[in-house]
Amino acid sequence: MSAAYDQLLDATIRHLEELKSMGVRHVSVAPETLRSLARPAAPATRPAPAPAYQAAPAPVRPAPVRPAPVRPAAPVAAAPVVQAPAPVSVAPPAANTATNTVAPADKAAAIAALRGRALACVKCPHLVAARNTVVFGVGDINARLMFVGEAPGADEDRQGEPFVGKAGQLLTKIIQATGLARESVYIANILKCRPDTPGESAGNRKPTPDEMATCIPYLQEQIDLIQPVVLVALGGTAAEGLLGKPVFITKLRGQWQTYRGIPLMPTYHPSYLLRNQAVSEKRKVWEDMLQVMEKLALPISDKQRHFFLKA
Repeated sequence: MSAAYDQLLDATIRHLEELKSMGVRHVSVAPETLRSLARPAAPATRPAPAPAYQAAPAPVRPAPVRPAPVRPAAPVAAAPVVQAPAPVSVAPPAANTATNTVAPADKAAAIAALRGRALACVKCPHLVAARNTVVFGVGDINARLMFVGEAPGADEDRQGEPFVGKAGQLLTKIIQATGLARESVYIANILKCRPDTPGESAGNRKPTPDEMATCIPYLQEQIDLIQPVVLVALGGTAAEGLLGKPVFITKLRGQWQTYRGIPLMPTYHPSYLLRNQAVSEKRKVWEDMLQVMEKLALPISDKQRHFFLKA
């Protein structure tokens, strides 16, 4: 046999062995291929034909499932220890406690400086143009009881002192009925200037929210310096300005509120009692004042307790 034939035979044998190693057990060979293998080798000038057998497809076997290598888990960083925040204690307003250490002379100087700033205030040009004077406040700067009204009227604007008109005269009587003197309390307003009434020579109007918001810092500083034991809001506007929200004085009066840590008693404005002379309405205001007297630990006589009560 020729060398080419031997080479072809060796290649065929090697290929079959490879198929066997792969699991192939049967090989399909075309008849013409078998006949060509049986014939003598062709002359060297002719290339030997390639084997024309077809291998049967190897059976598909599932690949062995190997367990994944177990790798040591990465070290987990310890979660940070979160400590609950310490409970926050709500302290009373600093402004109400700071004056405890203010010497009387320093307190008087602070009030005088505040008065000077208020008298020179021009933050509301329309009020500045219409006012005669700034109505700062009046009374004892060490008072335990402080009254807060709405705004100056025409009489107050002329005299520069709050509650000097008819409503003020009635307020003085109420104060005296508690056993106190007007000079022993402090009286101020939400607004330091009289609300202007363009085109009108008389009458009053309610301060606007913007006017109250602009002016009330002066009152807040007054209260912080005076530091009364009890505040009395005279009328719905005063209560609204101090509490910072709309109120119905008919529902709120007689019920204790709190302003910057200070007990606040809302009651009717004296001008309301001038318009409504009913004994029942006067008794409501007096009942509010009885609560104020009890809060101040003032003595209350039987006569005082029975004011405006029918026999």
